Amino acid sequence: MQSVAVLVLALGYTGAFAQAYPAKPIHLVVPYPAGGPLDIMARAIGQKLTEAWKQPVIVDNRAGAGGNIGADAVAKAAPDGYTLLMGAVATHAINPVLYSKIPYDPIKDFAPVALVAQVPNILVVNPSVPAKSVRELIELARAKPGSLNFASGSTGSTGHLAGELFNTMAGVKMVHIPYKGAAPATTDLLSGQVQLMFDNLASALPNVKAGKLRALAVTTLKRSPAVPDLPTIAESGLPGFDLTTWFGLFVPAGTPPEIVAKLNAEVVRALNAKDMRERLEKMGTEPPADNTPEHFAAFVRSEAAKYAKVVKASGARVD
Repeated sequence: MQSVAVLVLALGYTGAFAQAYPAKPIHLVVPYPAGGPLDIMARAIGQKLTEAWKQPVIVDNRAGAGGNIGADAVAKAAPDGYTLLMGAVATHAINPVLYSKIPYDPIKDFAPVALVAQVPNILVVNPSVPAKSVRELIELARAKPGSLNFASGSTGSTGHLAGELFNTMAGVKMVHIPYKGAAPATTDLLSGQVQLMFDNLASALPNVKAGKLRALAVTTLKRSPAVPDLPTIAESGLPGFDLTTWFGLFVPAGTPPEIVAKLNAEVVRALNAKDMRERLEKMGTEPPADNTPEHFAAFVRSEAAKYAKVVKASGARVD
């Protein structure tokens, strides 16, 4: 009977704790430098949570090791809802297979809260490349194996893995040229030093509109609302091609379900606000549908399985 009484008291304490949440400032860890799309959305959501709960949400940029440093800090934090992670496809799907060892388990050490955005990449080529479509690009790559180079911001980035997936599915051999960031990669693409790139849509679109780059397709299964007339790679000759840059909110494993649910409800509300919808639209996406913690958890598991195959096929490794 004593153990039952202790359990009832513990459950009552947990419920009361969740109802009082948040009672102090929240730290939102962004495992990348300030200024990128993930950081911008983290700050926007943090502001929405601050306004709703009257408690400051402090964004903490902890960059390094491809996102592993910031993710590990949250994995080891107290599971009380006061330390959040804006995780991404890299921290939870790519890095576990790209690195020989990472200091956290992306599935066991976190409780998914909500998917924030799936940002499409866009296949762009230098205007000197004669291909005007994905099919023509495949024909060109098959006719001249190894003659086409594709740039990316780093080894293991979605831009790199999109190119490797393209190679595998199309049966071609384009050569990957990694850079230290998307900016120098874009510079060489614009000058013709490399021929193509699977770039972030928001970053590439200004150069496409200016006629400096030619867009062939987006990497998502569905067309992007930002460029509705641009086909997907999947509908252009490679059925099933689907690769996005995504990010979402996580808390340490063991965080009370009531707090996870409270966070989820507020994040979903924030994403559907008019100004947030406009931000997402500029990034080429829209608020995710069926955005429950369970749905996000299933999505993360499926992405981890998908990228394990892509990374293995590409042979990419770090350290």
